[in-house]
Amino acid sequence: MTTREVAALIRKTPHAVRQMRHRGGGPPGFRLGRNTLYRRTAVLKWLEGREQADPLTSRAQGWG
Repeated sequence: MTTREVAALIRKTPHAVRQMRHRGGGPPGFRLGRNTLYRRTAVLKWLEGREQADPLTSRAQGWG
């Protein structure tokens, strides 16, 4: 996936995705020439991890 595709998926700007990656908080990506690419499976796994880390998620699902 491109940075723009990841941004659309998580409803952020491409700049925000680049900043998250630079700061170590975004989905793992890799450089291919001038482009940063993201494996779809890695992005989905990153999203799942963010969901699991959210304390409101467990409360909303009756886990907490």
